[in-house]
Amino acid sequence: MSNSIFIEALSTAAFETNLHLEKLLPQTRQGKVASAMRYAVLNGGKRLRAFLSLQSGALFGASKIQSLQTASVIELIHAYSLVHDDMPAIDNDDLRRGKPTIHIKWDEATAILTGDGLQSLAYEVLAQEDTHPEAQIRISLISELAKSSGLLGMIGGQELDIEAGKLNKSLNIEETKNLQKLKTGALFGWSLQSGAILTNQDSTSISEFADALGLAFQIKDDILDVEGESDQTGKRLRKDSNAGKSTLVSQLGINESKKMAKSLYTQACDALAPYGQKADLLKSAALFAIERKS
Repeated sequence: MSNSIFIEALSTAAFETNLHLEKLLPQTRQGKVASAMRYAVLNGGKRLRAFLSLQSGALFGASKIQSLQTASVIELIHAYSLVHDDMPAIDNDDLRRGKPTIHIKWDEATAILTGDGLQSLAYEVLAQEDTHPEAQIRISLISELAKSSGLLGMIGGQELDIEAGKLNKSLNIEETKNLQKLKTGALFGWSLQSGAILTNQDSTSISEFADALGLAFQIKDDILDVEGESDQTGKRLRKDSNAGKSTLVSQLGINESKKMAKSLYTQACDALAPYGQKADLLKSAALFAIERKS
């Protein structure tokens, strides 16, 4: 599949998800936190996680409205995590997607409340009947998202990352892979499993794809932190190397890391074999993950 077809599909997914998010987010007239929530979510972004959720829905036969609900939810969770990560207590970033971060544009208290509000809204959306008419399916989505974004997933990975930095501890390769699987891969996993959960189907193969994709995506992020340009990535770079953080790039070097990313791309494509040509766009997403410039 040509790259232009994938980029068009990604752009369409972003457009459709943004329209849906516009309806779900509070209006600015509701106050400062409402304005900050909209700013955090609608302030650009590739919407790759939303794209993966929409593709998962299409792959497993979920309805479009159901897939838009889950696509919007994963973007709300992702935005909440970025708002909190950018704060002085964690990454202390002043730039996100080329614009001031929430605590810079407003203040730290607003940033905390904004992240909390986005997380709460995500679960509120999953509880809506638009997500699925069967309560048990909605509960499954909520339960799996809680695991993927909590101590067994994103937050657990973030804790490992922070503690390693505080102790100036060098992680080995397997520890680094585990950290990144939790911190980044878990939410990729939920995005890609959402279609299977919505339709009550087996998610083994798509989960294998998600694991390979998540790690490849994070490796590319770490490569961009070293080789990228801020005007393309929209954020401050060289953070990890300046902080002495353990990444696969710092452990393996740029060339070996690029080789690993390509190997993970192959693994990801192999995992999609059971789905045939229906998964071609997901294969293109995996290639995009290791070739992107931002």
